[in-house]
Amino acid sequence: MVTRVDVAELITYPVKGCAGVAEREVPLGPAGLAHDRAFMVTDEDGVYRTQRHHPALALIRPEIAADGAVLTLDARGAGPVKVEVDTESPARPVDLFGAPFRGIDQGDEAAAWLSEFLGTPSRLVRVPPDHDRVTDGLTPGTSGFADSGAVHLLSRASLDGLNARIEAAGRAPLPMARFRPNIVVDGWPEPHREDGIRRATVAGTELAYAKPAIRCAVTLVDQEAGAKAGPEPLRTLAAYRRNPKEAGGGVTFGTKFSVLRGGTLRVGDTLTVTEWAPDA
Repeated sequence: MVTRVDVAELITYPVKGCAGVAEREVPLGPAGLAHDRAFMVTDEDGVYRTQRHHPALALIRPEIAADGAVLTLDARGAGPVKVEVDTESPARPVDLFGAPFRGIDQGDEAAAWLSEFLGTPSRLVRVPPDHDRVTDGLTPGTSGFADSGAVHLLSRASLDGLNARIEAAGRAPLPMARFRPNIVVDGWPEPHREDGIRRATVAGTELAYAKPAIRCAVTLVDQEAGAKAGPEPLRTLAAYRRNPKEAGGGVTFGTKFSVLRGGTLRVGDTLTVTEWAPDA
C-alpha cells in the first residue's frame, strides 16, 4: 500500500536566525520559499550573526510584505520597527561561515533597533538582486543566506521517533521549531524516510536531494525563550544519528533539497517521491 504524505507545515525565515513565519500558501523559487533567509543580521564588519552565539535572535519576529517591499521586526519588550527594504544601494562585503558574499545594508534605524535588542552593535543586510550563490550537495542549487540548501524538509515521524527516545530517558519532548524546517510532511509511519528521497514533486514543483541536514548548537536553543536549554536533542541524536562521512561524525536530522521547478506550495499538498536512493 502506498502511503500518502502531505505537507503539514510551511515555514519561512525572512531574517536568518530570527523566528519563523508559518504560511498556508507560499511561492517556491530557485532559492526556496519566498523571502526565506533573504535578510541577515551581521556585526559592523559584515560578519554573520546566528543563534549559535546570539540565541536572542529567536525572539525577533519578522513580518514581510508579499512583495518584499516592507519588513517589520518586532519582539517582546521592544516596539516594532518598519524597514523600507532597499534593493538598489550598492552591496557591501559580508561573511557567512567564512565565505565571502555581498549584502545591501538596510539602514541605521534597523541597525539601531537590532543593536539595542541584542546588546551589541549590529546591522541588517539583504541579498542583492544579483546574488549568485551556488550551494553544494548531490544536486547543487542556490539559496539566500541559509546555512546550506534552498529547502529544509523534515517529517513528523522523524520528530516522533526522536522524542520517543528522549522521553524514554525521562526528559521532555521537543517541538518541531527546534529544527527550523521549511517543509514539514506527515504520513510516513517510520522516521527518516526523507533521507532516501532523491527527487520529489509537490503541486507541480520539483525538489532534488542535496544532502543531509547536519545539526548544530542552534537546536539547543529554546525558540520561545531565546536561550540555550540543555543538551537535547544533540545528546540523543549523537547516540543513533551520527554520519561517519561528516567531519567529526556530525549528527543528521532532516534533509536539504535544491529546487528544480518552482511554483506555489500549500499546506495539504501531497508530496510524491519520484526517485528514491538505491538503498532506501
